[in-house]
Amino acid sequence: MMGRFSNPVLTKELKLRFRAFKSFSGLMFYLAVLCIFVTGFLLIYTQFSGTAFFRPSDSFTMFAVLSVIQMGLVMFITPGLTAGAISTEREKQTLNILLTTTQSSTQIIVGKLLSSVAFLVLMLVAGLPLYSLVFLFGGVAPSQLITIFLFYLVTLIAIGSIGIMFSTITKRTIVSMITTYGAMIFLAGITGFLFFVGMSMEQMFINTGGPQQNVTPFSPISHFWATINPGVLMVTILYPEMATSLESVTGISMPVWIGYLIFYVLLTAFCLFIAIRKLRANMKTNR
Repeated sequence: MMGRFSNPVLTKELKLRFRAFKSFSGLMFYLAVLCIFVTGFLLIYTQFSGTAFFRPSDSFTMFAVLSVIQMGLVMFITPGLTAGAISTEREKQTLNILLTTTQSSTQIIVGKLLSSVAFLVLMLVAGLPLYSLVFLFGGVAPSQLITIFLFYLVTLIAIGSIGIMFSTITKRTIVSMITTYGAMIFLAGITGFLFFVGMSMEQMFINTGGPQQNVTPFSPISHFWATINPGVLMVTILYPEMATSLESVTGISMPVWIGYLIFYVLLTAFCLFIAIRKLRANMKTNR
């Protein structure tokens, strides 16, 4: 029974990844960046500001900025871990050997993805002691921390699945990494730009509409761009009043996290489906 659910690819990838020195050096760099930020933040708000105490509002500010920095690091590291998962095997000429084993395409793709996700989860867990300083000074609810980490998990799985997909359909690792980073930039940056452009056009239309000035704003396209943007969701989680402001601007009452969850779950499923279908595409063609 246990053999049916075992994944030798996942087991091998976990052993290779967690035994490699570069994995722990990357983890050390990740924690060093967070420690430098926390230390600098404490110095600025205690010694340099002339006060020797921390207020709950200052603690929440540190939590908000720390969450944003950690999200940025996760989004920067995830493509580097997943974009070369299959293309590296192809470049080393070991992919054909892997495909001749009894492992299915699903086991290979899922094993590659979960091994990368496991390392990223380790990085998030390793940063928890730094978050304990926030609870020491107060100002942050435990539910916010849990929500932020669930948001991290959904996002890194989605970005990881995008990297796995591009790694499968491209032949070179560098091309896969570029396209994955491009998709990440689109989701994190260009969607925000499209949201502001859409809202500007909506406001311009209302101002020049004459009798339509009293019409309630309704912009589902702009709301969609805001919904799939990780930064917008982060802001609405940290500052719930921003969700109300977004609702009044776009005219859509659906919470941002619902649309975000639906979109990224569907995106993950689509990317994994494409990766599984394309993994053995060349073998089927040659037959």
